[in-house]
This record gives sequence, C-alpha cells and structure tokens, in this order.
Amino acid sequence: MKRLLSMTSPERVRELILILLIVLVSLFFSSQIPNYFNARFFNRVSTSVAITAVIAIGQTLVFLTRNFDLSVGSIVGFTAYFVGQQLTRNNDIPPALAVLMAVGIGVVMGAINGVIISYGRVPSIITTIGTLAVYRTLLIEFSDAQTVLTAKLPKWVVDLPRVNIISFGDLDIRLVVGIMLLVVVIFQFVLTYLPFGRRLYAIGSNPEAARNAGFPSQQIVFIAFVLSGALSGLAGFLFLARFGNVTVVAGQGLEFASIAAIVVGGVSNNGGSGTVFGALLGAIMIDLLENSLIRWLAISEFWRDAILGMLILLAVASDKLVLSKLRSIWTRSELQITDETVVEKQEAEHHVAKA
Repeated sequence: MKRLLSMTSPERVRELILILLIVLVSLFFSSQIPNYFNARFFNRVSTSVAITAVIAIGQTLVFLTRNFDLSVGSIVGFTAYFVGQQLTRNNDIPPALAVLMAVGIGVVMGAINGVIISYGRVPSIITTIGTLAVYRTLLIEFSDAQTVLTAKLPKWVVDLPRVNIISFGDLDIRLVVGIMLLVVVIFQFVLTYLPFGRRLYAIGSNPEAARNAGFPSQQIVFIAFVLSGALSGLAGFLFLARFGNVTVVAGQGLEFASIAAIVVGGVSNNGGSGTVFGALLGAIMIDLLENSLIRWLAISEFWRDAILGMLILLAVASDKLVLSKLRSIWTRSELQITDETVVEKQEAEHHVAKA
C-alpha cells in the first residue's frame, strides 16, 4: 500500500478525479440533452478547449512561480485584432508569418510584464491588472472602432478551423486541436525533464531556498511571463481563426477562464505544484460545462461567470482541505519508504559482508 501511495502523487489523484468528473458530467448531460454526443458539439467544445488550454499552459508556468498573469485576455484580443487587420490588408501574408507575428506580439507584451515584475519587483497581480487595462486601451485606440471581418480575411484563415488532421468515423480532430496537443506535449516535457521546469517548481515551492541555491530567480520568472505572453499570442491567432470577426472586446474573460482551468486542474495558487496535463483537464472541464449548460438551459453569460467563480472556490477549498492533507500523507510515506529502503540496503550489504 505504501509503495502504491508513493507512486500516486496528489497531482495524479486530482487528475484522476477530474477525468472521472468529466466522464460523469458528460453522462449527466447526455441523459438530459437529446443527441448530446454528436460530431458538431465535439468539434465546438474541442476548438474552444484549444484556445483556453493554450492560454492556461502559459498561465501554469506563471502560477508555478507564485505569480499571476491577468493580462492574457487583452494580449489575446490585441493579437487577434492586429494580425487580422494585417491579413485583411494583405491577403498574401503566408500562414507561418502570421503565426510568428502573433507569437512575437505576445512575446513583447509578456516581456513588458516580466521586466516590471521580475526586475521592478512590482507584485504580479498589480502589474497585470494594469497591463490588462493598458493593452485593452491600445486595442481600442488601434482599432478606431472598426471590426475585422471574416469576408476580408484570406481563405486559408477562414478554412483553418475546419482543417482535419485525423478522423474517427464522424469525429474529426481539427488542426487547431492538434496545435494545442503539441503545445501540451512540449511543455509537459519541459516541466518534467528540463532544468528550467524543475527550477520553476523550486522557485514556487520555496523562493528563499531557490535563491540560496543560486537559481537565477529573476531571469526564470521573466522567461515564464515571456512564455505566457507567447502562448497568449498563439491563442490570439487561434481566436482569429475560430471567430473571424474580431472586435475590441475580443478575448475579454479569457483571463478568468484560464485561471479557472488551471485551479480546477490542480495548479496551486501558492506555487510549486501542478502539471500541464492537469491544466488541460481543467480547460476541458470548464468548456464542457459552459457549452453543455448553454445547450441545456441557455444560461446567460453572467451565470456562466458565476459558475466559473464557484468552480474556482471549490477547487481552492478542495486543495486546502483535502489535497493538502493528501500531500502531507504522501510526503511522510515517501520519507518512510526511503528510510526503509536505506535500512534494507544496509542489511543486504551487511549480509554480503558476512558471507
């Protein structure tokens, strides 16, 4: 039992619970909504998840360092509008350049956040509330109250949401979902196997110890915000491809949805705990609930925000009341198993020496 507990970390427990909840929610709504499991609904939810999850992954990197990024919605909106406007003016811009343009804008905006927070030592919540307003104002001034129209975009942008990479009968996996899955795989690998990922966890778990260990904490936090901005820029391009028509309110509320996704997915607001896969599951849970409730009850946007707030509160409460105790039990079990392993090794070495 102890061995089993040591192999099942609290994060894995949260992820397994989330998978179970996603299945139960799907089964519940399938009993309430006729023809619930259909290809159109699957495609709508999966493309919505793709945008939320890409933002949430960047938010996860920031959260691991005990910081917040509330400007992501404004970055998404500005990026979607700017790139959309350039594409309407010049339909010959190649797809790769359009994506690089979106990511580059996100990098610049994320770097501004990173400099102020890492080197200016201004709290992230204050900084990103400010840049949320500044970036949105830039969008309003830049747009001059004009709308990016689908009819003026290049055909490849309009067709992008319907491009499939693989099909399972009537279910199609869209290219935008494939991009999201690639981002998940890359950053799960980064957090699990690369020194940068381990340092993110170390800084969030114990900032003082990380500094004493010689970690370049300021630089790492700066890079986390740059990556968050870059992924928000990528999400801005996906937003443009999905909706086509982009106004000055584009991306509003996505900062709220991304935080809900990662908190529900088990990323701790105290830093140093959480996974990219958990953030993905949180995004699936959030978007599945939103889209299902729209079909079932046709609820308003205000009620959807209330549900997101309730999910955040429940997730934080469960983290404090349940998972914190589970982490304590898991840590004690790990230490006990380590001690037992050392004793077993010493006894084995003693027997070998006697033989």
